[in-house]
Amino acid sequence: MTTVRTGTSPGTPLPPVVIAIDAGTTGVRSRAVSPGGGEVVASYREFTQHFPQPGWVEHDADEIWEAVSATLADVVGRVGAASVAAIGITNQRETVLAWDRATGRPYGTAIVWQDRRTAERCDALAAAGMLSRVREVTGLVLDPYFSGTKAAWLLEHRSIPRQSLAIGTIDSWLVWKLTDGAEFVTDTTNASRTMLFDIRQLRWSDEMCELLGVPAGALPEVRPSSGRLATVAAGAAAQTGLRTGTPISGIAGDQQAALFGQACFAPGAAKNTYGTGSFVLLNVGEACPPAAEGMLTTVAWTLAGGDIAYAYEGAIFVTGAAVQWLRDGLGVISSSSEVGPLAESVPDSGGVYVVPAFAGLGSPWWDPYARGTIVGITRGTSRAHLARAVVEAMAYQTRDAMQAMSAAAGVQLADLRVDGGASVMDSMLQFQADQLGITVRRPVDQETTALGAAYLAGLAEGVWPSLEAIAAEWRQDAVFEPAPDRTPADALHHGWQRAVERSRRWAAP
Repeated sequence: MTTVRTGTSPGTPLPPVVIAIDAGTTGVRSRAVSPGGGEVVASYREFTQHFPQPGWVEHDADEIWEAVSATLADVVGRVGAASVAAIGITNQRETVLAWDRATGRPYGTAIVWQDRRTAERCDALAAAGMLSRVREVTGLVLDPYFSGTKAAWLLEHRSIPRQSLAIGTIDSWLVWKLTDGAEFVTDTTNASRTMLFDIRQLRWSDEMCELLGVPAGALPEVRPSSGRLATVAAGAAAQTGLRTGTPISGIAGDQQAALFGQACFAPGAAKNTYGTGSFVLLNVGEACPPAAEGMLTTVAWTLAGGDIAYAYEGAIFVTGAAVQWLRDGLGVISSSSEVGPLAESVPDSGGVYVVPAFAGLGSPWWDPYARGTIVGITRGTSRAHLARAVVEAMAYQTRDAMQAMSAAAGVQLADLRVDGGASVMDSMLQFQADQLGITVRRPVDQETTALGAAYLAGLAEGVWPSLEAIAAEWRQDAVFEPAPDRTPADALHHGWQRAVERSRRWAAP
């Protein structure tokens, strides 16, 4: 477990804080957030990644809860339970699990958003002519990325009784655990990623549930992203150090939380999070837009007063995960922090392109059968060229997604706010600005996913009185302007597109 604390000595009373639980794909971070910034109190713990077959990715839900409870206990022990005004939750989206409501026992492992096992089921639905209807109702495409076909697979391949069955995403599981099983809820953002939710009616779709064979009665109640959803129960309080009755007042999927944490409250504002994958979201306002080629339409957030925002999203499955692959799979680096300096040690990639389609390709391709590809290797290729190609792939994929998004929305984006682990690399962000031809802005506080969860919860409890008060807390750390000559960037991107074509449908049956 890693703990970060700055500012005051241990035991010094802090002002009221909101604790954000950021339950990501590879680890959990709990962080205390207070108005005006100030002291950072955070705790992090990784959990195990399971790869039982090629293309399959699973998590142990009990291990995730252990990481949540441990990091919560660490942070609460430092800030004091009496200081905690509310809890906000943000989570890896689309990952789904099933459990027994009576016992709380999971029915096996959770199937992670990166998992590709339901690709053929999605193909069959597309062949049956269901793509247009799925897009119209849910805003999504037929891809194994989303929760619906994963949930159907669980029901078909595991011995799961239908009595007292719960099928939910990680946010639902954590609220269930924090309330000692009293509340089974999710929010509109997570529901909108399941392929089971009507994003215009903001309710579970009986039509989609019937299409996929998922019983609607096993799904959680859908609540707003900001508003009092539940309170911490005695058993969880004893385990985490929280007070019994502490409000749980905000939930959002990680990418919507980052959009909120980046204060992208106005239509036309966009952000990209460079995490395990990268996700570009564009606020398109309160009206649900029509489906767009290559893009997802999703709920950005809903507030307690009824306010709603929608977003177009470009989903890139692998960016930071490719850095982990360099570290753990190839041994090219010994820690993730080495990739930036190693990439910067060479002036370019030497003509090498890495297409990190380890889990297929997302926006704008939506090809679950694409696989990772390295092209352009020569005898002079070094590990530094490989590292640089991995870093540059983050920018190329973002360009592909943003070009499709800009075309769908009919707007030319003026700038992009960025966050996530890889956003610390100045050279990558400059390369990104050059590829996009627009300004890239990095905030001082780059943990915007956790900030968004805290802001949603704190807004509901009056810790922040308004969206304007939240927006006033955004501070710029660095700005990257594009090179005036687009020719070199376009030439490099053309090479990238050739490499992508060689990765497409590699594993198609």
